[in-house]
Amino acid sequence: MPATEHRQPSWLSRYQEDLGEFVYGGIDGSVTTFAVVAGAVGAGLDSSVIIILGFANLLADGFSMSVGAYLSAKSEQQNYLKHCRTARQGLRMAPEQYRQMVEQVYAAKGFTGPLLSEAVQAITKDEKRWADVVVQEAEGRPMPSRAPLRIGIVTYFAFLIIGFIPLSLYLFDYIWGYAGNLFLATSLLTGAGFFLVGWLKAYVTESSLWKGILETVALGALAAVVAYFVGDILEQMITNG
Repeated sequence: MPATEHRQPSWLSRYQEDLGEFVYGGIDGSVTTFAVVAGAVGAGLDSSVIIILGFANLLADGFSMSVGAYLSAKSEQQNYLKHCRTARQGLRMAPEQYRQMVEQVYAAKGFTGPLLSEAVQAITKDEKRWADVVVQEAEGRPMPSRAPLRIGIVTYFAFLIIGFIPLSLYLFDYIWGYAGNLFLATSLLTGAGFFLVGWLKAYVTESSLWKGILETVALGALAAVVAYFVGDILEQMITNG
C-alpha cells in the first residue's frame, strides 16, 4: 500500500483544486490570529480588547491576503495570455518555423509517420490551439487552470474560518461567560485547528502525515510564545515606565 493512500479520503477529492489555497489561508489565519490573542493576553488586555484586535486582524489581514492571492493568480494568467499573443504573432509571420515546433513536441511524445503528420495538421488548423501548444509544450509555460477570483475567495474563506478559532472562546466568554482557564482552552482549541490544517497540508503536498501536522502545530506554538512574551515585556515596560 502506498504511504499516502490512507490519507486520501474520497470526500476530499471533490475539493482537490481548492485545498492548496485553503491550507495557505488557513495556516496564515490560525497563526496570525492566535499570535494576536497570545500577545494581547501577555499584555494583560481585557477580553473585549482581545476581541476587537482579533477581529480587526482577522478581517483586514485576511482580506489583504486574499487580494494578494487574487492579484498573483491574475498576473500569472495575464502573463500566459501575453505569451499566447506573442506566439500567435510569431506563427503568422513564420508559420513553418512554428509548425516545426509542434512537430518536434509530438515527435518527442512518440508520434511518428502519418500519425505525427495528422496530429500536427490538426493542431495547426486552429490558431488558438496552435499557440497554446507552442506556449505550453515548446516553451514549458503551463496554462493557469484556476479562476483568480475563486482563488482569492477560497483563501479569504479559509483565513476567516480557521482564523476565527482562537477568537471563538473569547467571544463566547464575552456573551455568555466562561468559568475555566480561557487562554488554556483557547490554546487547545487552536491546537486542534493547527492539527486539521497540518493534516490537510500533508494531504495536499503528499508528504508525511505527522510531519505536516507537527510542522504546523510547532509554527503556531512558536508564533504564540513569541507574541505572548513580547506582549508581556511591553506591558511591563509601559507599566513600570
